[in-house]
Amino acid sequence: MTDTAIAPPDGTAPASTSGPALDAASGARWRTLRRRPLFLLTGGCVLLLLLVAAAPGLFAGWFGHGNPTVCDLGHSAEGPAPGHPFGYDVQGCDLYANVIHGAGASLGVGLLATGCGLAVALVLGCLAGMAGRVVDSVIARITDVFLGFPFLLGAIVVLNSVTTRDVPTVAGVLALFGWPTMTRVVRASVRSVREADYVVMSRSLGASQWHIVVRHVLPNALTPVLVLASITVGGVIVAESALTFLGVGLQPPSISWGLQLAGAQNSFQTHPHLLIFPGLFLCFTVFVLITFGDIVRDALDPRGR
Repeated sequence: MTDTAIAPPDGTAPASTSGPALDAASGARWRTLRRRPLFLLTGGCVLLLLLVAAAPGLFAGWFGHGNPTVCDLGHSAEGPAPGHPFGYDVQGCDLYANVIHGAGASLGVGLLATGCGLAVALVLGCLAGMAGRVVDSVIARITDVFLGFPFLLGAIVVLNSVTTRDVPTVAGVLALFGWPTMTRVVRASVRSVREADYVVMSRSLGASQWHIVVRHVLPNALTPVLVLASITVGGVIVAESALTFLGVGLQPPSISWGLQLAGAQNSFQTHPHLLIFPGLFLCFTVFVLITFGDIVRDALDPRGR
């Protein structure tokens, strides 16, 4: 039986109408998800990566001095050595410390770009899904315009026109071309929820549109969007590395895996460790993020399998 609330006599918005059956089903899926070993493994890896990005000095100090800016040209491009498990880069800096500190910029770009794109997608997706046909058509046409630009090509054009390419700038450019896909997912989710029984009941009891969106539509339409966002983070990290490798992404003094790969392109044949270690960390991070998102999606939305 649906739990509803009676509109108060003073005409104010009624208490919320909830869908306990839907909530119970979602809770059961989350409990099933938490019992999956692969979910726990990938979730633990994601948490570890976030800790490395947030406190790189804590992990970089495990071996050697842990300072990526302390360099000695006498050790230029030398391989692994005691206290320096990844060896040195071409400038004689500790490669392990640089790889650990590179997680902050790479994950920072991924999280910031995805967060900004998600915020835009939630606003425009809810407007398109809940407003009338005119608003929906306008947002759809704007979305189509941005989807018409190739992602990397559009980012290259914009980044070539700016003078400073730091983490916020690169993340903002990637968010500029990343929000349309998430907007379409939000719109589809909102439209699938807005005619649910508990939403119709809440509307009939006089609840405002804002109350319906915040209390009922968004909580029940958010799961597929968050799953897509977790997968998008990995894609954005790859895009940042590719742009930086091409010379239009992050610039020194930033430290990122893309910059390390770009610095290794002329000497990786004779010094392969310069490419191997940053590349392994990049591949591992993207693999973990995408796998984590896929596991969550399969558990919470079995129809998408």
